[in-house]
Amino acid sequence: MPFDHAVAMFHHQADACAELGSPLSAALLRRAAGDLAAGGPCAAAIAGHEDAPGPDAIALRLLGAVHALVLSGLAPDLAAHYPGVGGRFDPADPDAPWPAFRAAVAAHLPFVREWLTRPPQTNEVGRANLLLTGLAWAQRELASPVGPLPVRLRELGSSAGLNLLADRFRCTSEGFSYGPADSPVVLADAWRGEPPAWLRDAPLQRVTDRRGCDPAPIDPRSAEGALALRSYLWADQLPRVQRLNGALALAAETPAPVDALGAAAFLRGVEPAAGTLTVVWHSVMRQYVPAEEWRTVEGELARLAAASGPSAPFLHLAFEPRRVGSAHRFLLTARLGTGPQEVLAEARPHGLPAWTLAKDDPALHP
Repeated sequence: MPFDHAVAMFHHQADACAELGSPLSAALLRRAAGDLAAGGPCAAAIAGHEDAPGPDAIALRLLGAVHALVLSGLAPDLAAHYPGVGGRFDPADPDAPWPAFRAAVAAHLPFVREWLTRPPQTNEVGRANLLLTGLAWAQRELASPVGPLPVRLRELGSSAGLNLLADRFRCTSEGFSYGPADSPVVLADAWRGEPPAWLRDAPLQRVTDRRGCDPAPIDPRSAEGALALRSYLWADQLPRVQRLNGALALAAETPAPVDALGAAAFLRGVEPAAGTLTVVWHSVMRQYVPAEEWRTVEGELARLAAASGPSAPFLHLAFEPRRVGSAHRFLLTARLGTGPQEVLAEARPHGLPAWTLAKDDPALHP
C-alpha cells in the first residue's frame, strides 16, 4: 500500500507526542494515520511525501501546517479545541478535535501542501537550560583570576537564534534560581533534584558576541517567522508557548544574527579569540546533518580545540541524543580545549527538567 510507511511514521510520532506530554497532538496524529490509510484529506495533503524518511518529520509538518491555520484565524472550529489560542482539549474525549482538524485540511489543502515543504523548526527555548549549565561548568574549570570570561557564542542549527539569547533567560526550580530576575523567559522546573554545584554558585554569564548558522534560518522579528515558530509548538503545552513568546520579545530587542550556512561552512570562519571563551554549541540537530558533513564538522571542532589555549579557551557543548544500552538518552556533553569529553547532565528532549547522573551511570562510561 502506498501510504503504509507514512502510516507507521505517524503512529511513531503519535507515541512520541504522548510520551512528551502532548495528548492533543498524539490523538490527532493517530486519527490522521487512519485517514492516510483510508485515502482521506490527510492522504491528499502529504501526497508526494508518503515515502519520506523519519528525519523529514512529515507528521510534525502536517501538525504545524494545521496549527498555522488555527493561529491565523482560518480554522475557528478547530481553535475551540486548541488551548494555545484559548480553546479546551479534554483528554477524556481525545477524538473531539478530529472532525474539525480533518475539515481544516480539506478546506485549505494548497496551504497545507505548501507548508509541508518546510522543515519543522521549533527553536526549543527550554534547551537553553543545558547551554547555561555548560557555560557555568566551563567558567569554573577555567577559574579566571579576573572573574568569568566574556563569552563568544556560536550555535550550529540555530533556527531563529533564540537560544543565542540564553544569558538573558532565567532558570528556576525548587530552592534555585539563575539568570536575570526580570527576564520574560522563565525556564521553570529546570532541575529534577539539586542542580550541580557549579551552576548553583555561578555568576551570570556575559555574552558579548553571538552568532549562529542554519541552512534555512527564520527571522523571529517577522510576522511570518513568528508564525512558523509558534506553529511547530504543540498547542496543548502552554509553558512552551509562554517561553517562546518571551524569547520573541527578547529577540525584538537584541540582535542575534543567524547565517544561512551549513554547520561545516560556518565553522570554517570561527577562530578562538584572546581574552574570551569561544563556545560552539548545538542541541538536537546532529541527526539532520549528513554524515559526510558531520565528519567535516568534527574536523573543524578539533582544529578549534588545537588552536585554543589558556588566554583563548574554546568550549564545545552539545545536547544531543545518544544510545546508552537499549535507550536513547539526551545528554549534555562538554569538551574544553583538547581535554576529555565530559557528560555533565541529562534532560528531557525539550530541555526541562535536567538532572545530574549517578556516578555508576553507564552513560558516564561509554
